[in-house]
Amino acid sequence: MQSEMFDEADRAQLAELGITEEEVQRQVRIFAAPPPAVVLDRPCTLGDGIVGLDEGQRQQAVHAHERAAAAGRLLKFLPASGAATRMFQALLAVRGGEAAFDRAALQRRAAAGEAEAREALVFDEQLHNFPFVEALAAACARRGEDLEVLYRRGAVGEILAALLEPDGLDYAALPKGLLPFHRYPDGSRTAFEEHLIEGATYAGSADTARLHLTVSPEHDSAFRAELARRRPAVEQRCGKRFAVDFSHQAAATDTLAVDLDNHPFRTADGRLLFRPGGHGALIENLHALRGDIVFLKTIDNIQPEHLRATTLEWLRILTGYLVAIQGELFAHLERLDKPDASPPMLAAARRFASEVLGAGVPDEAGRAGIIAALDRPLRVCGMVRNTGEPGGGPFWVRGADGHSSRQIVEAAQIDAADSAQRAVFAAATHFNPVFIACGVRDWRGRPFDLHAFIDHAAVFIARKSKDGRALRALEHPGLWNGAMAGWHTLFVELPDATFTPVKTINDLLRPAHQPPAARAEVSAGASGRR
Repeated sequence: MQSEMFDEADRAQLAELGITEEEVQRQVRIFAAPPPAVVLDRPCTLGDGIVGLDEGQRQQAVHAHERAAAAGRLLKFLPASGAATRMFQALLAVRGGEAAFDRAALQRRAAAGEAEAREALVFDEQLHNFPFVEALAAACARRGEDLEVLYRRGAVGEILAALLEPDGLDYAALPKGLLPFHRYPDGSRTAFEEHLIEGATYAGSADTARLHLTVSPEHDSAFRAELARRRPAVEQRCGKRFAVDFSHQAAATDTLAVDLDNHPFRTADGRLLFRPGGHGALIENLHALRGDIVFLKTIDNIQPEHLRATTLEWLRILTGYLVAIQGELFAHLERLDKPDASPPMLAAARRFASEVLGAGVPDEAGRAGIIAALDRPLRVCGMVRNTGEPGGGPFWVRGADGHSSRQIVEAAQIDAADSAQRAVFAAATHFNPVFIACGVRDWRGRPFDLHAFIDHAAVFIARKSKDGRALRALEHPGLWNGAMAGWHTLFVELPDATFTPVKTINDLLRPAHQPPAARAEVSAGASGRR
């Protein structure tokens, strides 16, 4: 794109966002000539890219986790900025601006095959099993209504209004982290509070739990208020002090939208349209933390306490396994740091790079080449069996040099027109639940420059619209996809119980999110109709 396509107002807008003109030009060049799609070699499977840890290895990993925790090396990182709008899509679609419709009308729409109506009908039938029903009753009362009267009357429209409207709970506008996820005898807990309690068991030291959340600026104060409200009880319950901080996805990571002719998309007032750059932009937040060992999870994957033991065990195991592998990696690098490193040392480091890390080391590489291959961030990613959840998975990906490396790949990264690549993607035996232990310091204890390990070609381009006009949107390489493509990557098989995502509101009806007494009652009705 020629610089004359920008005027002074455009440049002022770029300066306000902190985005350089060169960066915007780079983005438009990507739209005009997208990088080639990822080339999948084969899925990673158990024994071929995915490790199954035996009892002895698990115990050793737990002990390694304990040592790292005692040294204060651990931090939990939670991307929590996403709004919950998608959770409520079916309910929003059913309303469609219509405030007053009853259960009978909803049943007729569901019987006619309307998928959103069927979802809404499950919501209605199981209303009293949601963890926010007490909050919903209070919201109805503030509106001069009685939830139980509305429910007996079948006034679904009024109930949804109390749930979704700004003068009610306004839940679709909140981030997932601030929604009640689980019910307990003493009340409900938000996903944020559950992550605080979970983090106390593995993230931090003996007396302090350390967590970092990325939140949207408009919800920052609400997260801080929730922390202030719950901190005293949670700290007393867990016997630890909580060191919790927040950051925002920087405006400078927003990306320019273009029209279908790859010209900058402009809004009605003539301004350039920028959109959030996707979760890959959070590599900036992770880099700025300058952490040591960071555990990455998503905000919606959290179990209630009575079902959390397996997850807590595997959080420790994955972290400890990373610590153990990292110790071996650092030992090799320390030995290679000496100019007189012996041929056996070089051979041992080369074998470790190839056999353990899967790193490609050219045959002709000497000491400097082996060091360059080894001296990278390390991540250990848990993988669960593929049961059809939407998302990415573990694959051997072929690089330009012909070497295949372990990567987490999303469907949007492959060539959809290539039937062979689609078949490889569909053959995945495992799924990425975002359960990742990250080692982000080098063997001398210095933070890595995480920007140096991004595959900038692994971008996402999607069709969107604005004000009824079609546009193309660009997302940065995904946080656990291209943003970490240059890291050492190990995959470890996890039990299915560690993955209980909440993508739609009715996922809260799954047995894994219900209190013990309600699980049998809910599971038969809710899960079968999803």
